[in-house]
Amino acid sequence: MRTALRQFERRSEQIARAYGLTPRQYALFFADQGRPDGSERATVTDLARRLQLGQSSVTELIQRAEEAGFLRRTPNSDDARRSWLSLTPEAEQRLAAVVTKPGPERDRLAEILRSLGPGRAPP
Repeated sequence: MRTALRQFERRSEQIARAYGLTPRQYALFFADQGRPDGSERATVTDLARRLQLGQSSVTELIQRAEEAGFLRRTPNSDDARRSWLSLTPEAEQRLAAVVTKPGPERDRLAEILRSLGPGRAPP
């Protein structure tokens, strides 16, 4: 499973580069999407937790993505010290293109995960 996962990650990074995204931008954009509440926005703290990176590293990554026109900040009406981050339409298009790109690596990983079934630990 670890080999299949790494092959999937490597292929995803290659596809991301083909669409003008760095692997870290791809990970950031992916982490920004899919919040449980369906809002598709996040705070710096949310992203640091999802990416398992330090807040200063994520802040720098966010700053570069903002400068490239991929992220936008919206004031948080509940807490003035925080802001919401969301993808721009350009970033959404690039992320969608990367995610929907088919590949045997993704199919192999999905096959392994299906074979585990509920309640079974990965090898």
